[in-house]
Amino acid sequence: MTTPARIPAHPIEPLFIERWSPRAYDGSSISQAVLNSIFEAARWAPSAFNYQPWRFVYAHRDGPDWQRFMDPLLPFNQSWVKNAAVIIYLLSDTLMEQGSGSEPKPSYSHSFDAGAAWGLLALQAKRSGYHAHGMTGVDFGAARTALNAPQRFRFEAAVAIGQQGDKASLPETLQEREFPSGRKPIEAFTFEGGLPG
Repeated sequence: MTTPARIPAHPIEPLFIERWSPRAYDGSSISQAVLNSIFEAARWAPSAFNYQPWRFVYAHRDGPDWQRFMDPLLPFNQSWVKNAAVIIYLLSDTLMEQGSGSEPKPSYSHSFDAGAAWGLLALQAKRSGYHAHGMTGVDFGAARTALNAPQRFRFEAAVAIGQQGDKASLPETLQEREFPSGRKPIEAFTFEGGLPG
C-alpha cells in the first residue's frame, strides 16, 4: 500500500513502506506454523556477542491465556487488541552470561538488540499477510506479575498481530487515524560529523 505519506525519497525495498501498524483487526486466528515463521525472522536479528537477549511470550486469542495477556494492556489498547489473533510481550534479558557457569554481567545493548528482533518480526508478519502493532500502553508491573517474569528481564513492549479488518470496527476517534503514517525525512535524523548544537 503506497500513500502520499509513504513514498520513499530514496530507493528501498517496498516491504519497508508496505509495513504499517493498523488497529483494526478482523478477529481471525493465526496458525502456529505462520506464527513460528514470524518468530523465525526475529531469530535472525543481530545482537551483541550473538547473545540474542529477546524473549517473546505470547497467547492466541482463542487460547486459555488470552485474558491474562489482555488484562495488563491499558483500556485504550484493549479496545482494539481484542480482535487481534495474538498478543506478544517482548522482553529483553538485562544480564549476559558468557560461558557456562560464568557470572552474569549487565548487558548494555539488550533493548537495542530486542528492537532489532521486533523490526524483523514486524516485517515478516507483513510478508506473511498479517500486521504487527507494537505498543507501550501497558501496565508493565501487572504484566510482570501476570507472566511471572523475573526481574532481570525488561519489558520492552506488547505486540498485537492479526489480519487487517474494517476500520468501522474501531471507535470513531481511532477510525480517523487508521492509515499508514508518514516519516520524517532522513535529513531530520542523520548528521555527518556529529549532532548539531
